[in-house]
Amino acid sequence: MRSQDAKQAGPIGGRWLQLAIGVVCMAMVANLQYGWTLFVDPIGQKYGWGRAAIQVAFTIFVVTETWLVPVEGWFVDKFGPRIVVLIGGILCAVAWALNAMADTLLLLYVAAAVGGIGAGAVYGTCIGAALKWFPDRRGLAAGVTAAGFGAGSALTVIPIAAMIKASGYEATFLAFGLFQGGVVLLLSFLLTSPVPGQLPAVAARVVQTRREYTPVAMVKTPVFWVMYVMFVAVAAGGLMATAQLGPIAKDFKIMDVPVSILGLTLPALSFALSIDRVLNGLTRPFFGWVSDMIGRENTMFIAFALECVGILMLMKFGQEPVLFVILTGLVFFAWGEIYSLFPSTCADTFGTKYATTNAGLLYTAKGTAALVVPFANIAVAQFGNWDAVFLAAAFVNAVAAIMALTVLKPMRLRTLQQAVVLDPAAEQSTQLASQRRIGC
Repeated sequence: MRSQDAKQAGPIGGRWLQLAIGVVCMAMVANLQYGWTLFVDPIGQKYGWGRAAIQVAFTIFVVTETWLVPVEGWFVDKFGPRIVVLIGGILCAVAWALNAMADTLLLLYVAAAVGGIGAGAVYGTCIGAALKWFPDRRGLAAGVTAAGFGAGSALTVIPIAAMIKASGYEATFLAFGLFQGGVVLLLSFLLTSPVPGQLPAVAARVVQTRREYTPVAMVKTPVFWVMYVMFVAVAAGGLMATAQLGPIAKDFKIMDVPVSILGLTLPALSFALSIDRVLNGLTRPFFGWVSDMIGRENTMFIAFALECVGILMLMKFGQEPVLFVILTGLVFFAWGEIYSLFPSTCADTFGTKYATTNAGLLYTAKGTAALVVPFANIAVAQFGNWDAVFLAAAFVNAVAAIMALTVLKPMRLRTLQQAVVLDPAAEQSTQLASQRRIGC
C-alpha cells in the first residue's frame, strides 16, 4: 500500500524538480555546441587546418547529437532516464578532454562524435521527460527545458573566452569539460519517469491526439515529414549563425570593438554571444507558452517570419557593432523556439507513450540541417562575403512560415480527426475542439 502511495505521490520534489534537473543538465552540455565558435580560430591559428576543415567537427557533433537520439530514446523508454543521462555526462567530459589533446583533424572529429552522442543522450532524455511530465503545459515545459540548452552557455561564454586568452583553448576544453560532465553525472541519479496516477488530470488548451503512435507508425504519416522539412529549413539558418558567429564578426571587422549597451561595455563578439545565449534561451519557454495559448502553427508563422526579417537586417546593418549585437540577438530569439515548438507539436500529434523516441526522430532534422554548415564557408570563399548565406537562410525561413499555416495546419487537423476513429464516442467533441483549438 505504501509503495502504491509513493508511486501516486511521485518523486521527491515532484515533477517541477524533474523539470529543474533537466534544465540544469541541458545547461551543462550546451557549450559543446554554443561555445564551439570561440575555439574555431584558436585551433586554426595553432594548426592551420582552415575554418572549413575545423567546422566539419561541428557538423559531426550535431549529426551524432541528433541522429542517434531515437536510439537513445529507445533506451530511455526501456531502461529509464537515469542510466542514459549518466552515460551522456561521462561522454561529454571525455569529448572535451579529447578536444584538449587533439593534434590531428581525425582526433578532433572523433571527439566531436563522442560529444555529440553524449549531448544527444542528455538532450533527448530531458526533452522527452518534459513532454511526459507536463501534458497540460507541454509547450512551456519543453521550452523551459530547451532553454537550458539555449541559454545555459550564457553563464560561461565570458569565462570561457577569458580562459582561452589566459590559459589557452586546451586548458579551457579540459577544465569546463570535466566540470560540466561531472554535474550531469551527479544529477542523473535524481531522474525518473512518471507512472500512472502521478500526472494531473488537467485539460490542455490545444488538442492532443487520442492515438499513441509508435515510431514506425509516425514516420509513415505525411504530416511527420512536413514537420521534418520545416525543422530542417529553419534549423539550418540558426546553426550557421551558431557555428559561424565568430568568423562573421571577424570578417565584419568588429570582433573586438567595444560596445556599450545599458551601461555594460564588452567586445562586440563577447557581448553578442552573451545576449544571444540569453535570448536563445528565453525564446523557448516564451514561444512555447504562446503556442499553448494560440496554437503551434500560428506561433511558428510569427517566429519564422521574424527570423527572416532579422537575418536580412543583420546582412544589411551587421557591420555596425551595436547593431550587430542587437540584430544577432533578434536572430537567435526568433530561431531558438523551434526546440520547444516542434517537440510539443510532435507529442500533440503522435502521443506521449513513445514521446522520447518520436521527438528524437524529429530532432534528427537538426543533424540534417547541420550538413549545410561547412558550405557556408565555401560560399564565403566563393563570393567574398556572407550575403549569399544570409539570403538563403532568410528565404527558407519565409517558406517555412508560409508552410506552417497553409500546409502543416490543415494537414495536422486531418491527422488528429482521423485518430478519433479509435474512440468513436468522442468523435464529434474532438472534431469541434480541433477546429477551435488547433490554431485559433
